[in-house]
Amino acid sequence: MPNKNGLHLITPTSTAKTGTGSTATINTNGSVTFSSCETLSLNGVFSADYDNYMIVARHSTTADYAWRIRFRASGTDNSTANSYVFQYLFGDSTSVSGARTTTNYGQVSARGNTQRAGFVASIYGPNLAQPTAYRSVIADDYLSAAVTDYAGTHNQSTSYDGITFIAAAGSFTGLVAVYGMRN
Repeated sequence: MPNKNGLHLITPTSTAKTGTGSTATINTNGSVTFSSCETLSLNGVFSADYDNYMIVARHSTTADYAWRIRFRASGTDNSTANSYVFQYLFGDSTSVSGARTTTNYGQVSARGNTQRAGFVASIYGPNLAQPTAYRSVIADDYLSAAVTDYAGTHNQSTSYDGITFIAAAGSFTGLVAVYGMRN
């Protein structure tokens, strides 16, 4: 257990990835640099040392897509049908829209073809054997300056130690870091 309050960068115990020519490298500081990934899993990032986590990422993509998530336990994604529920608000140019989805994945980011984006996601209690909630805020240049705010829940009372990011189409490239929050 860390001996100081605040945010602590968590080094994954391992990564897993898919995608032709994909790479994922755990950097010396604990962040992960990735390229051409259709999926990217970070294992061993959630533990009993912290209740809440912050994920910070910057990324670009090869296709118009959504960046989906699934929580993982012991190297296996939880893809239970209708167990993830998320809502979003999207503001771009002069319009605002929103929607709600129930499916077998969550969502933390979305961007148009080759656009650069960044997000900060808060994950609440993923290592606790209770439903997990999250919130993600994205900034990008979709058609102009744009912002998307996601809020979601996963209704399984399971203790998770990892997370998988999934491109709905194409692949993604960028950098991701996971921080544990200690009071």
